[in-house]
Amino acid sequence: MILKRKIVMITLLLSAAMLGGCGAKSTTAESGQAATTANTGVEDTDTELSSLEGTSEEISESTEISKASEPSEVSETQSEPAALPDGTYSAEFKTDSSMFHVSEACDGKGTLTVENGKMTIHVSLGSKKIVNLYPGLAEDAARDGAELLQPTTDTVTYSDGMTEEVYGFDIPVPALETEFDLALIGTKEKWYDHRVSVSNPVALEAGGTVNLADGSYTVALTFAGGSGKAEILSPATMVVTDGKAVATVQWSSPNYDYMLVDGDKYLPVNTEGNSVFEIPVLAFDEPIDVIGDTVAMSKPHEVEYTLTFHSDTIKE
Repeated sequence: MILKRKIVMITLLLSAAMLGGCGAKSTTAESGQAATTANTGVEDTDTELSSLEGTSEEISESTEISKASEPSEVSETQSEPAALPDGTYSAEFKTDSSMFHVSEACDGKGTLTVENGKMTIHVSLGSKKIVNLYPGLAEDAARDGAELLQPTTDTVTYSDGMTEEVYGFDIPVPALETEFDLALIGTKEKWYDHRVSVSNPVALEAGGTVNLADGSYTVALTFAGGSGKAEILSPATMVVTDGKAVATVQWSSPNYDYMLVDGDKYLPVNTEGNSVFEIPVLAFDEPIDVIGDTVAMSKPHEVEYTLTFHSDTIKE
């Protein structure tokens, strides 16, 4: 009896040991990881972490491969051009400070140029007190090697005919209707952070074609040429009909009996007072060659002039 009991006990112990071993192997086979039991030691824990890290790396690598398999969609999004087609526009330029603004003569607007999907706006400021701009933050502008925006010297014409020289800048525009950083430095040599935005673009095209509703507008112009004894006054009235712009220009003299614009002859539309003509606006923001015939001398004499109609000054 004693021998039989010992044999039974040994059999039970062997069975328990075998069952415990199958359980561990089953857990490892099903999970694909090292077995974790109540008796798991430091080595087992390290093995498990290593296994998890490997899994994480595999997932990351798989994600990278997945992303790499779709390059066209990402590339198209990143290289998406400006919403506006290439061309020239009048657009509003807004800032976060009353001390930093477009010249009053420009009605808060600048000339936006879109070329190869990249946008740049030229704005004439209120004075020459701002000497540089930087598309970004002031701390970056102050670093050595920073590429600063250099000023141009612009001549603006106010509604009373007075002119003034101010600084202008060509500013890169990352997006429309969205604020972006633009730092400035003045004559006191200190950089300041500002936020600006560009909005409401209106297309302008050569040949007097403007993307404006038919109606009457005013537009400032710059006059050059001649002896300086007579000039065309600014601003001028401009009427848009079927997309074509015609300006009514008035001389400061009554002695002009005709004008030549693009080879066509135009006669005065008035019989009294200073000479007034209705001429086509062939282009905006670039000089237009015209000829005025004056009878102020001993005999009629044709004089060459240039007129520049500024798109950023158009007002209803």
